[in-house]
Amino acid sequence: MQLLVIGPGCAKCKTLAQFTEQAVNELGVTAEINKVTDLKQIMALGVMVTPALAINGSIKVTGKVPSVTELKNLLSQAATVEKVGQ
Repeated sequence: MQLLVIGPGCAKCKTLAQFTEQAVNELGVTAEINKVTDLKQIMALGVMVTPALAINGSIKVTGKVPSVTELKNLLSQAATVEKVGQ
């Protein structure tokens, strides 16, 4: 699973990154987490409000920091889709 934490590095962006890592660890899924902090790249992804989270290339969260539970739900859905697609 490919995860992108998108934002310029503000406190909310750092919290989203931390919560995302925690959710991945708690679920025990395999995921590559990358951070996108460059404003040009952020704009190219179509993100206008940060922080944002993309899962497998699809923007799932913008403008807020979801709870770890919400993130686990999103990641579980994405993992299910990955398994079905294999």
